[in-house]
Amino acid sequence: MPLLIVPLLVLALLALWLLLLPLSLWQRYRMGKARRRALPWLVRLNAWLLLASALLFLLSMGVAGLWWPNATTYAFGGLATGLATGTAGLWLSRFEYTPQGLFYTPNAWLSLALVLLVAARLAMGVVETWRYWQGREALSMLPAFEHASLFAVAGILLGHYLAYAWGLRRRLPPRLG
Repeated sequence: MPLLIVPLLVLALLALWLLLLPLSLWQRYRMGKARRRALPWLVRLNAWLLLASALLFLLSMGVAGLWWPNATTYAFGGLATGLATGTAGLWLSRFEYTPQGLFYTPNAWLSLALVLLVAARLAMGVVETWRYWQGREALSMLPAFEHASLFAVAGILLGHYLAYAWGLRRRLPPRLG
């Protein structure tokens, strides 16, 4: 009897995830366009950790290229696109220098575009999975539907935040002393 609970628990967790996914995407957008204070130590730490993450990402894509033929190409393309969007995001952001420190407000449209990109890739994964379970031919023949396109989306997000963090780091007031 206890083994019958496991599938029900898995289904309940899946249903909970499906219910909370739109809320989490909405929260990501809401927080992505909010005015924030740039804490210097946190901005610097974030910039260096994102750089390490990007290097680890590219290294792992080199290994993943053994199984997915276009993984490295998509990863580099996504990272380059993300670096461009991060730079554009810096130009579109509003910066305020106050006695309390640097405050910045990211562009709401760019935040929305990134959230919609994640939502579109999640929906694409659901469609691919559904077609696979139905025994139909996969949509993978189109470049946007390849499995390696997931690496492109990851590269876009990582590159965007990497460029944004390093640009924000440059805008910090110089250290005193």
